[in-house]
Amino acid sequence: MNFELLASMMCADYGHLEREVIALEQGGIDSFHIDIMDGRYVPNFAMSLNDMRYIAKATKKPLDVHLMIEHPNNRIHLFLDHLRKGDTVYIHPEAEYHPSTTLKSIIDAGMIPGIAINPGTSVETVMEMLRIVDKVLVMSVNPGNAGQMYLPYVGEKITKLLSMKEDMGFEIYWDGACSADKIIDFAPKGVKGFVLGTTLLFEKTKTYGETLENIRLLKF
Repeated sequence: MNFELLASMMCADYGHLEREVIALEQGGIDSFHIDIMDGRYVPNFAMSLNDMRYIAKATKKPLDVHLMIEHPNNRIHLFLDHLRKGDTVYIHPEAEYHPSTTLKSIIDAGMIPGIAINPGTSVETVMEMLRIVDKVLVMSVNPGNAGQMYLPYVGEKITKLLSMKEDMGFEIYWDGACSADKIIDFAPKGVKGFVLGTTLLFEKTKTYGETLENIRLLKF
């Protein structure tokens, strides 16, 4: 079964970031997921612009940049100027007065446009955005911290999005509390990719290569 695995780099060992990037790349990760937080849109700080710039230089794998910041349009070019064509940039529609303007900037820069949907955000409130973006990042936990518990009602939201994705032309990605059972359940239904954090990838009992291979060998 063809699905993508993304490493949530806010869970990596920051003291050995180069080693982490190399080990993940050699282990077979598909993309590097980078959470940028401003302490305002979410009550936490995570990775910085400089972290993102470093990882962009350290790997040829695609970057998956999740902007959890207020009014991203005010700063979007700070990020776009250091990314490569084909990298993905997600914004939260609630964080911007005119999210379509920000998405257009992402598209014009040659990046893949995406929106991230919080657990409390209904599909109906982002309906217009779904025809603009190529990717929808569904948060199964409230954004801002790693290691949170899965919110079960998010599964119904994913089911609704799955019924719309072919018509509107977007792919669905899972972010938060991603365990093996979630991949087994939702990959066959059409979820394209899964952001892996402390639940599966960074639990440190196996090498990244062993963990990623075991995930790809899950029985569906």
